[in-house]
Amino acid sequence: MLKHNLYLILRSFKRFKTTFIINLIGLSAGLTSVFFIYMWVSDELAFDRFHDKGDRLYQVMEHQENADLIKTVENTPDPLADALKDEFPEVEYATLATPLSWFQEFTITTVDEKSVKGAGQFVGKEYFSVFSYNLIHGDEKNVLEDQNSIVISESLALSLFNTAEEAIGKRVEWQLLQFKKDAVISGVFEDVPRHSSDQFDFVLSFELFANMFHREPNWGNNGPHTYVVLKDNTDVGQFNTKISGYIKEKYAESNVTLFARQYEDRYLYGNYENGVQAGGRIEYVKMFAIIAVFILLIACINFMNLSTAKASRKIKEVGVKKAIGVSRQSLVVQYLAESVLMAFISLALAVLIIFLFMPKFNEITGKDLAMHFDTSLITSMVGITLFTGLISGSYPAIYMSGFKPAIILKGKFKSSLGELWARKGLVIFQFTLSVIFIVSVVVIYNQMKFIQSKNLGYSKDNVIYFEKEGKVAENLESFLIEVNKIPGVSSASSRMGSTMGSFMTTGSLEWPGKNTESQVSFENVGVNYDFIKTLGIEVLDGRSFSKDFISDNEAIIFNEAAIEVMGMENPVGQTVNLWGGNRQIIGVVKNFHFESLHEQVKPLFFILAPHKTSVVLVKLDAGRTVEAIDELKDFYMEFAGSPMDYQFLDAAYEAQYASEKRVSALSKYFAALAIIISCLGLFGLATFTAERRLKEIGIRKALGANNFSIIYLLSLDFTKMVMASILVAIPISYFMTQQWLANFAFSIELEIWYFVGAGVITLLIAWLTVSMQTIKAAMVSPVKCLKTE
Repeated sequence: MLKHNLYLILRSFKRFKTTFIINLIGLSAGLTSVFFIYMWVSDELAFDRFHDKGDRLYQVMEHQENADLIKTVENTPDPLADALKDEFPEVEYATLATPLSWFQEFTITTVDEKSVKGAGQFVGKEYFSVFSYNLIHGDEKNVLEDQNSIVISESLALSLFNTAEEAIGKRVEWQLLQFKKDAVISGVFEDVPRHSSDQFDFVLSFELFANMFHREPNWGNNGPHTYVVLKDNTDVGQFNTKISGYIKEKYAESNVTLFARQYEDRYLYGNYENGVQAGGRIEYVKMFAIIAVFILLIACINFMNLSTAKASRKIKEVGVKKAIGVSRQSLVVQYLAESVLMAFISLALAVLIIFLFMPKFNEITGKDLAMHFDTSLITSMVGITLFTGLISGSYPAIYMSGFKPAIILKGKFKSSLGELWARKGLVIFQFTLSVIFIVSVVVIYNQMKFIQSKNLGYSKDNVIYFEKEGKVAENLESFLIEVNKIPGVSSASSRMGSTMGSFMTTGSLEWPGKNTESQVSFENVGVNYDFIKTLGIEVLDGRSFSKDFISDNEAIIFNEAAIEVMGMENPVGQTVNLWGGNRQIIGVVKNFHFESLHEQVKPLFFILAPHKTSVVLVKLDAGRTVEAIDELKDFYMEFAGSPMDYQFLDAAYEAQYASEKRVSALSKYFAALAIIISCLGLFGLATFTAERRLKEIGIRKALGANNFSIIYLLSLDFTKMVMASILVAIPISYFMTQQWLANFAFSIELEIWYFVGAGVITLLIAWLTVSMQTIKAAMVSPVKCLKTE
C-alpha cells in the first residue's frame, strides 16, 4: 500500500509539473528563510547565558529622576559593589568593572620587547567568582588580590609567550594613555566565548585604576558597572525593594533609585523608557521570528490554494476510489503524505541554498554562523518541515477527501462558495503580508536615511580620532600644536572618554535657585582647548575655552538642555558649584546629539581637563583628507615611534545603528522573498483559472468579445483580492511602523505615499504576474477552446 501511494504521489508530481515546480520553489524558499532566521535567533538568544551562576547573576543599575523624566543607566558609584557585599546578606559575591567602551586598546609589552594590542578593563577582586570566564591557571579568589596583577586570555598568552602555562609569574608592561605600568601575570583564562556581550583580552585591578585617576569614593558620581551574585533562594523583588533607596541613604541629594537586572537579560533587554523596561534587541528577535512564520505561511498557502484549485482535475480519481471502497481516512493520509513528501524534497533544496548563501547571510548579519548538523538542528529541521507538510496538506486533504462519489461520477460537482471564499481569503492574507513588508522596508530605509542626514549639532564629516598613548599622551600639547600646522588639518583637540555616547554622569552640581527636591544628573565631559571648534558645535552665548584666560581652568560650559533643566536666565557669568568648588559659566552651546537618535539630548557640561582627555580628534579640510591623513601618519610615526591607528568619526556614529542597518538589509530580502512566493501562487491560480474557464472564453470570443475584454474579465477577481489586501494592510502597517519609530527619540513622519506607494507596487506586481496567463488565454483560438475532450 505504501509503495502504491508513493507511486501515485510521484505520478501526481509528474502530471502537474507547473504546480510541483511552484510548490517546490515556494516551500524551499520558505524553509530557507525559516532556517536562516532560526539560526540567527538561536545565536541571539545564546548571548550571556554561559555563566554558571547565571540564574543568580545580576547587574545593579540606576533609575535617575530628572525633572519629569526617568533615565536608566548602567553606570554606578565606585563604592557600590563593596558596600552591597558588606551590608546586604543576600549578596554572595560583588564586583565592579569599567565599561570596555572607556578605553579602546591597551599595548602589552614583554621584557624582550614583544608587543601586542588588546582590549582590557579594570575590575574588582571577585570578578572571576562572579563571572564564569574559566581560569586555566590561577585561583579565582586571589588572582586580583595584588593591584599590580594582570589576568590575560589564553590567546594573548600564546601571542606573547607561545604558551599559556609558562606565562604565570611573567612580568609585562602595559600602556594606556599617558600611563605605563608594570604588571605580573597572576592568571590565564580561557578565551572569552563568542556569545559574551563583553569581549576582552585581559583584566586589571580597579584599585590601580582608582589610584591612577585619583578617584576618591564618591556616592554622587557614576562610572563603573556593578555586578552581584545573590545567594540561593533570594527573592529578587524583595532585594530590589531593600536597595531601592540605598544611594539616597549615602548621599542625601541623590536622585537615584537602584534595582538589579538579571545579567542574562542585558544583551536582549537593553532599552528603558522613563524607568520602564522597553525591549531592545529582543524586539528584532521577535520580529524576525514572526517574519519567518509568515513567510512559511505564505508558502503553505500557495500549496493549499494550488492543491484545491487543481482538485477539479483530480476529481474523477477521487470519485472512483471512493466508489470502490477507499475510505476518507485513507485519502487524507495519501494527500497528507503527498504534502509531507513535497516538504522534505523542498528541505533538501533549502539546505543546498543555505550552504550557498551562508557567507552572504553572515556578511549581512555580522555573525559567523554555520550549519552544524547536531541533534538540536536536525530535530528542529525535521520538526519544522514535518509541521510545514502537515499544515500545507491539511486543508486540501480534508477538502478533496470530502467529495461525494455519486455527485462526482454524475458530473454534477461544482466548487462550493465556501471553497472560493477560503481560497480568496488565503490570497488576501498573502498579499496583506506582502504590502506590510513593502511598507516596512520603505519606512526603515527612510529612517536610516534620516539618521544619516540629520543635523546632529556637530560636524562628524572629515573627522578622525585615535587614543592618545605613549609619547603622544606624555606630550599632548606639543603634539596638538604640530598637528595643527599640517596642511589640510583644520583643527585638533582631545576629549575624555569614548567619542560617542554617555561616559560619566554626576549629580554633584549646585546652582543659584536650585530646587532642593529636584535632582538632576549631568553628563560630565572633560575636554581640551579647541574641542568645540574641532567638532563645529555652535556656541549660542558666551565663548569657548581659550588659552587667553587662565581662569578657564575653573570655568564651565553647558548645553541648552542643561540650562533649561536648571531654569537659569542669562547664565553666562553666573557661578555654579561642582564637586565642592565654584566654577563660572563662560558659555552655552547648542544642543548636539552626543548619543544616538534613540535618546533625547540630555543635560551636559564641559570642563577644561586636558590631562584627563583620552581621545584625540582631528578635523580635516574637505577635499584634502587623503593627503592630510598621509602627512599626519608620517608625523605620528616620527613623533610617537609607532603607526597611527585611527578611525573616522562618521563611521563611529553609524556603528550605533548597526542593528537597524542589518534589519534594513534583511527586511529587503525577506520582503522580496514574500512577494515572489505570493506571486508564484498567484501565477499558479491564474493558470488554473484560465484552464477552468477555457470554454467560457471560447464562447465569449465566438460571440464577439475582444482580447482586452477577456484579459479584463480574467484579471478582475485577482485585482479585487489584491485591492482588499491593500485595504487590510494599510492600518496594520501604519500601527507596526509607528511602534518601531517610537524607539527613536527623533524620527521621520509617516507619510501617505509610503502606504499608497506600497499598494500600487503590489498591484502592479500582481497584474504583471497574472498578465502572462490572461494574455495567453485571451489569444487562444475559440475553435480550440470549444473542442470536446
